Amino acid sequence: MRVVAGKFGGRKIAALRGLKLRPTSDRLRETLFDILGPMVKDSVFLDLFAGTGAVGIEALSRGARQCIFVEVHPAAVSLIGRNVKALGIIEGAAVISADARRALEKLESRRSHVDLAFVDPPYDHSRAYDETLGFLGTANLLAPRGCVIAEHARRRTLAERYGELERVRMVLQGDAALSFYRLALAA
Repeated sequence: MRVVAGKFGGRKIAALRGLKLRPTSDRLRETLFDILGPMVKDSVFLDLFAGTGAVGIEALSRGARQCIFVEVHPAAVSLIGRNVKALGIIEGAAVISADARRALEKLESRRSHVDLAFVDPPYDHSRAYDETLGFLGTANLLAPRGCVIAEHARRRTLAERYGELERVRMVLQGDAALSFYRLALAA
């Protein structure tokens, strides 16, 4: 696995064997960041269910000011730290070792705001999608012009709306899909 573009473009990222991680493919990451374009520059990026950290690292590579990685599995948390260190990322990366719900509650209690949130639980965890997107749709965490992107199996249908989050676009690629959500007032 490698960073697709930006400051760290072409650099390798380590992955774990044995853990049920399904890293976002290089091709799908490229599609995601081509769509996001200039929105990434100087953004606060939230990588939920971060796994290897590839998506958040890609955001930092493309100019995000900060990336908050959220991962519950200790081996993956350690891997994210090693990948960030190997790339020489000194500032702008924070890793929260917790499940997505607790991490989101913690961030909201700190009155944090994120510009872009990437949600990528294991494809078969339907409840994780609904809980996470539901929380983001009701919490005061997403910046007014922010965007939430959910990666999911192509065959899985996500709701058109979660609280104030409204789907504005869906992109299909292979067996995967990306659903883009914005706050209804900002859409």
